[in-house]
Amino acid sequence: MSEESKCSEKILPRYPDLFILRHGETEWNLAGRMQGHLDSALTELGREQARRQGRLLSQVVIETCEWFSSPQGRAFNTARIAAPHGQHIEQDIRLKEIGMGDWTGLTRLEIGKERPDLFEEGVAALSYYGQGPGSESIDSVAERARDFLSSLQAPAVIVTHGITSRVLRCVALDLEPSCFAELNGGQGIVYAIRNGEYGALDDDGWRSEAFPGI
Repeated sequence: MSEESKCSEKILPRYPDLFILRHGETEWNLAGRMQGHLDSALTELGREQARRQGRLLSQVVIETCEWFSSPQGRAFNTARIAAPHGQHIEQDIRLKEIGMGDWTGLTRLEIGKERPDLFEEGVAALSYYGQGPGSESIDSVAERARDFLSSLQAPAVIVTHGITSRVLRCVALDLEPSCFAELNGGQGIVYAIRNGEYGALDDDGWRSEAFPGI
């Protein structure tokens, strides 16, 4: 099977409904630095993005939804702001961001000086993740995402990070983890996989998301 066909597969495993959030903008996001397993504070924009996610979730999230967050401060603080009724939020280390190893704290420009091959024309976007000395691999992120999803017993709101969110969605959509860069990202957005459909919530309601390769 070609890589393109793997990234176009539409079979959805039987997981409960999922509402997946990335944390709001942080000081290091603003500076363009790789956070990985470290942390930085939410900016005012980041806090407003979390409030927006809360408003979006209030349209669809039911009382039986369980709330989960990465234990990293930027994600947990986003979850606390977004939770519309002060729900209990379970911190789960399997939702932490990909570890960046020696590249933690560096900018893309600084990484590019060390590994210019990862930024050449024609190289897949975000291909530098998992490539630095001491970095966590994409397969490792997928393994913990798969373990987390398999443990769910009810519809879930999941607050995590940029790369972990993409990889987790790949697992939930039965896509190869290597397709992660082909999924949309962004902050202040709520991605959802429910009723056999994949999409996002915005101020106008439900918006279907295309599968990679389609």
